[in-house]
Amino acid sequence: MPEPTSPTYFRRLKAICMGRVEEIIPILEDRSPRWGLFCAAVILVGCGLYGTSVGLWRSPLQSVYTGVKIPLLIFLTCAGNALLNGMLGQVLGSGLGFRQVSTVIILSFTTAACILGAFSPLAFFVLYNTPPLESLDGSTGHSITLVTHVVLIAYAGIMANYRLLALLRHFAPNRTTALTTLLAWLGGNLLLGTQLSWVLRPFIGSPSLPVEFLRAAPLRGNFFEALWAALQNLS
Repeated sequence: MPEPTSPTYFRRLKAICMGRVEEIIPILEDRSPRWGLFCAAVILVGCGLYGTSVGLWRSPLQSVYTGVKIPLLIFLTCAGNALLNGMLGQVLGSGLGFRQVSTVIILSFTTAACILGAFSPLAFFVLYNTPPLESLDGSTGHSITLVTHVVLIAYAGIMANYRLLALLRHFAPNRTTALTTLLAWLGGNLLLGTQLSWVLRPFIGSPSLPVEFLRAAPLRGNFFEALWAALQNLS
């Protein structure tokens, strides 16, 4: 069987983003390292480009740091959820094996990376219209940036997983099982992803703190406290 070419991989990527079940099913059996590297490259480019727009509000250096850390966050979340989602898939009767679930997770994060990459122009537009760091409304600008990117990333994650619903319906015995599995996977991604993002902070960069790759006390506080504080600052 001939080795798939780059155009084949891009056709696969289009099929994944559009949720074409009949084209996704054969991908689940592809054990080629080249396909895995292609997905990793898509995540690096899409999330890296988006990450630069996230950190640029604080400084160009923070933009570089965030461009590195968002792909890292995706890879860590993907690895951490492989076992959890595999077990949830078995317990809930999704009809997918552990290896297939791992592949599905990679496909969902690859789709999310495409969505985030496409959001980059919007993120730069928000950056252009947000109160700058040096202004009196610097803390408001930070809160606007934080809440905006939380919404964009959450949307990308939800839509990437929603594209898998038709695939789950194909393998699961009924629609209820497919939907339950999808919601369980979303919950796992939410809990692990948000806490990993907190440990890997800063992504935006607080106006009152220096630019750093990682904070000195990564386990102090949590993501939801920071989001709530940002929402209160905007109210």
